[in-house]
Amino acid sequence: MAIEMKVPSVGESVSEVTIASWTKKDGDLVKMDEVICELESDKATFELPAEADGILRIVAPEGTTLPIGALICKIEAAGSTAVAAPAAAEAPKAAAEAPAAPVATKVIDVVVPAVGESISEVTIAAWSKKEGDSVKMDEVICELESDKATFELPSPENGVLTIVAQAGQVVPIGGVVAKITVGGAAVASQPAAAPAPTTSAAPATSDSSYAAGHPSPVAAKVLAEKGIDPATVQGTGIGGRITKDDAVKAEKPAAAPAPQAAKPVATPAPAAPATQGGRASRREKMTSLRKTIAKRLVAVKQETAMLTTFNEVDMKPIMDLRAKYKDKFKEVHGVGLGFMSFFTKACAIALKEFPVVNAYIDGDEIVYNDYADIAIAVSAPRGLVVPVIRSAEQMNFAQIESEVVRLAGKARENKLTIEEMTGGTFTITNGGIFGSMLSTPIINAPQSAILGMHNIVERAVVVNGEIVVRPIMYVALSYDHRTIDGKDSVSFLVRVKQLLEDPTRILLGV
Repeated sequence: MAIEMKVPSVGESVSEVTIASWTKKDGDLVKMDEVICELESDKATFELPAEADGILRIVAPEGTTLPIGALICKIEAAGSTAVAAPAAAEAPKAAAEAPAAPVATKVIDVVVPAVGESISEVTIAAWSKKEGDSVKMDEVICELESDKATFELPSPENGVLTIVAQAGQVVPIGGVVAKITVGGAAVASQPAAAPAPTTSAAPATSDSSYAAGHPSPVAAKVLAEKGIDPATVQGTGIGGRITKDDAVKAEKPAAAPAPQAAKPVATPAPAAPATQGGRASRREKMTSLRKTIAKRLVAVKQETAMLTTFNEVDMKPIMDLRAKYKDKFKEVHGVGLGFMSFFTKACAIALKEFPVVNAYIDGDEIVYNDYADIAIAVSAPRGLVVPVIRSAEQMNFAQIESEVVRLAGKARENKLTIEEMTGGTFTITNGGIFGSMLSTPIINAPQSAILGMHNIVERAVVVNGEIVVRPIMYVALSYDHRTIDGKDSVSFLVRVKQLLEDPTRILLGV
């Protein structure tokens, strides 16, 4: 009896796919979960595994575009047709073993869990395990990346891993990313041992030689863009096939491709280094986080009446205070005394005095907050993230510094949770750590204002009628003019300046 294989559902917005390539040929013997072809949609490329052991009968050739649910191929039972005469005695034995496999094993779907109310899809950031690896329950098998954070996906059972969604693929919540074959390792070894001495050894050799070193369409494209010869890449897919992940991780060879290119044509050999020496270009797919950042920043520019006001702060009083007490502060509290705690406390005090700066627009209403949840912009490896310090107005310097260190550490390790990055009422960003002298920061929607810190530079200023050299920092406040008037924005920034230039005001609350 033949099993019909149809185009699976690969995403809510995908209605059709194209047969990119067949990994197996018509009439080839295939095994369950072995990749037989690659399907290409307008968003990603997917590998299609065989649903059973048997002989492949291709219905749709390469290049055919099929709707979801359409018939792609059929798999006939290995004993129903083409049985080799010398191996006639082995066919019933293989047929007897095939029905036993489903009884001894079970396949569990690994799906994308719900990771937040506003998140409808995630991207496969990286696989910690490879196709066919044995995994244990609760062992991390891959990392999922949403537009807000990165999550680790553990295995629900012990078993053998079959990857369904490749790295870089976008999968909706509830979508299948992998399958775990429970008990598959023990069962798979028995059928492999039986055909070994028979004539099936020859097809096995031809299958492996066909897949070995053969890149998928996406992998071939990536390798071509990098200028890498597929022969130099070690494939980790089934039968040694080069997957997209292999191509992405492949090193950029400078010398290896040149000799290979020089063999067929000896004259243009010097042209290869010239192309690689500064005229090369490459493309990288945007991550979900980067795409979300781009959309939100453009939306803020289009949907708000954003304006920026500037001022300068004499940092000498703070620097003197830090120099005097930083060692004792660290000894007592176990954390360093940085500039961020001064700015956070100054902003929390000023937000109480100018509540409109701490408010935001919701439809035709303005929502005022009686608390200061101050977000701190952090540059993480995968993009800008903004963790939140809750109720900063109630915290002392040591508590703020401890929270800054904790959140910054989790950001660098991509361990921040959704709760730690949502709900801020005001944001502080510090471009000064990268050397920025002046900037106009963009509001972190739906907030109404953001304070930008910059580098500290010694400048000549006039103090009490005398020219002196002082460490000066420019500060910028970008605000939504729909909510905040010029008077409130300027007064808020002046108040922050007063508190920073006389830190005792922060301690005394005046």
